[in-house]
Amino acid sequence: MPILCSLFPIPYSLLINVVKQNTIQSGFILTAVGSLKQANLRFANQNTNQLLIEKFEIVSLVGTLSIHSVHLHISLADKNGNVIGGHLAEDCIIYTTAEIVIGTSEEFSFLRTLDQKTGYKELEVRHKNVV
Repeated sequence: MPILCSLFPIPYSLLINVVKQNTIQSGFILTAVGSLKQANLRFANQNTNQLLIEKFEIVSLVGTLSIHSVHLHISLADKNGNVIGGHLAEDCIIYTTAEIVIGTSEEFSFLRTLDQKTGYKELEVRHKNVV
C-alpha cells in the first residue's frame, strides 16, 4: 500500500523516519514532485557531497527504502532547465513542497550485503518466506 508524504524541511531525514515508524522492509519510490531551495548531492565517483543553494524542480526521485538502508538518487532542474542528479544526501531543503509516494511489498525484504567483487554493500532482495 502506498504512503503519501508531504515532507518539510529535510526529505532524506524524514524519509528515514517514515521508514522506521512504519517498519518498512521493502519500500520503493513510486513518484515524486516538488521543489528544493537547497540540494545536497553526491555525484558519480565522488567521495564528498556538493551543497547547492539554488531553487530546483524535482524531476525524478528513485530508489529503495528499508529499515536496513535507504538508497536514493534525485534529478533536479534549475531555472534554465539544466538537469543535474546524484545520490540524495542530508540537508536538502524543500522550497514549496515535496510530494513523495512510497510503495511497499509485504512479500520481500530489502537488505544490503557486501559484494566481494565490488567491495560495496549491494541490494539483496529476499523473499520473506525463504529462510
